[in-house]
Amino acid sequence: MNEEFNFEDAVNALMEGQKMKGKDGVLAPLVKQLVEAALEAEVESHIANDVLNGNENRRKGYNKKRIKSMGGGFDLETPRDRESTFEPQIVKKHQTNMSDEIEEKILSM
Repeated sequence: MNEEFNFEDAVNALMEGQKMKGKDGVLAPLVKQLVEAALEAEVESHIANDVLNGNENRRKGYNKKRIKSMGGGFDLETPRDRESTFEPQIVKKHQTNMSDEIEEKILSM
């Protein structure tokens, strides 16, 4: 994952008139960080279940894809597993648009 969201920089950007949502919005990096954290938890849970079921599955890096959202676009790093059995739920394979509903839920957390 990339650098963490900086709240101080975000507040300064908002005070300077930068938009909160939309293209190049202040919240796009926060949404990216939260989605990547959720994906990490998903893959860890998936691998733990595989190991409990006797499989020798492990992590195998990341795939990168461009996501379009109401908070602006961002490059998302999706974790992978060696057996290619991980199916992410928050942002599914081949999904390139994040629904406004998902993003609103993330921002309300």
